[in-house]
Amino acid sequence: MTVRKPYDEIGAEGIERLVERFYHHMQVRPEAATILAMHPSDLGVTKATLRAFLSMWLGGPDDFRPVHGEPFLRRRHLRFPIDGAARDAWMHCMRLALDEVVADARLREHLVANFQQMADHMVNRASAAPPGHRAGLRGVAADGSNET
Repeated sequence: MTVRKPYDEIGAEGIERLVERFYHHMQVRPEAATILAMHPSDLGVTKATLRAFLSMWLGGPDDFRPVHGEPFLRRRHLRFPIDGAARDAWMHCMRLALDEVVADARLREHLVANFQQMADHMVNRASAAPPGHRAGLRGVAADGSNET
C-alpha cells in the first residue's frame, strides 16, 4: 500500500495558490502588519523560498535543500522577534489560505495542526501566551517525520 503524502493531494499548483493566498492575507490583514514588516518589500524571493520549502515539507520534490541547505527553521528565524502575537497572526493568515486552497477538510486540519506546531516552535520572544499555547514543541514535517 502506498502512503499518500500531502503533496500528492495539493500538488505544485496548490502550493503556488497557498503561498499566494497566504501572502495576500498577510498584506491585507491589519493584525499581520508586524510580521509583514519582517519581510522584504519585494516578496518574490520570499514566495519562491516558501514554495520550495512547502514542496519538500509536504512530501514533494525537494527544491529547497539544493538551494538553501537544511531548513533549520528556528535558526533561520531567530533574527526576527517572534512572540505569541506574531505566531498567531502568521497562523491566522495560513489558516485563511488553507481554507481557500485545501478542499479536503481532513487534510486541511492535518496541515493546520502541523503548521501550528511549526509556528509554536518559531516563537523566540516572551509574550503573554494565549490560552492553549504549547511552548517547546519541536517542528514536525507535514508528512509526519521530525524536522530539526
